[in-house]
Amino acid sequence: MTALDGRVAIVTGASRGIGRATAAMLAARGATVVAVARGDNAQAAVDAIVAAGGRAEAASADMTDADALTALVAGVVTRHGRLDILVSNAGVTRDQLMLRMKRADWDEVIATNLTGAFVLCQAALKPMIKQRSGRIVAVSSVVAQSGNAGQANYAASKAGLIGFCKSLAREVASRNITVNVVAPGLIDTDMTRAITAQAHGDWAAQIPLGRLGAPEDVASAVSFLASDEASYITGQILAVNGGMYM
Repeated sequence: MTALDGRVAIVTGASRGIGRATAAMLAARGATVVAVARGDNAQAAVDAIVAAGGRAEAASADMTDADALTALVAGVVTRHGRLDILVSNAGVTRDQLMLRMKRADWDEVIATNLTGAFVLCQAALKPMIKQRSGRIVAVSSVVAQSGNAGQANYAASKAGLIGFCKSLAREVASRNITVNVVAPGLIDTDMTRAITAQAHGDWAAQIPLGRLGAPEDVASAVSFLASDEASYITGQILAVNGGMYM
C-alpha cells in the first residue's frame, strides 16, 4: 500500500479497539497521527506508537463539545500546517428496547456518533479545501444496514453517517477530497469480550467466515481508503463484517 509519509491524520476514539488499531496502522505507514479520546485516555496508544518508531500525539476532546472539536482541528493545523486524513470513529452505545429507551439515551448517541462527526468534518474541510486534497473516513456499523433490536438509537446514528458521507462526498469531490464509510460487523474488542463465551460462539455461527473480526481488519480498510490507492473511490461503504450482512 502507498506510504502515508508526510500526511497528518486525526483519529477519534483512539484509546482502544478500532480507533487504536487505526491510529497505529496509519502511523506505521508514515502518517503523523493525532490520537483523540476523552481526558488522557489516548496517551497509552500514543506511547505505543512512539515506542514502535511512529509519530503521534494525544489530544483530548468530547465528541459532544462542538467548540472543543473545532479547536482540536484548528490546533492540529496550527502545529502541523495541514490536515490530510480525518477518521471519525468515536461512538457510544446506550442500548435499550424502544419502549423503554429514555430520550437522554437517544440524544446522547445521536450527539456523539452523528452530530460530533458533522462538527469534525465541517472543521476539517477548511484546511482540506485550501490544500485541495483530503481523505475523510467515517466508521459506521453493520447495524446501520441490517438494523438490530434494542439499538434503534445506535443504528439511526450509524445509518445517518452513511447518508451524511454520501452527501458530503458529492459536495467536495471537485476539491480532490474523498469521503467514505467503513461498516464493521462484530469485532473482537473490549466491549464484545465482556459478553459470554457462549454468546461469542452464537455470533460466530452467524458469520460466514466463522469468526469475529479483529480491530486490525477494520484498520486495514480505513488505511486503504486514506491512501492514494483509493483516490478514485468516494461516497462508498466498505463492509468489514465477515459476510454477516451482504
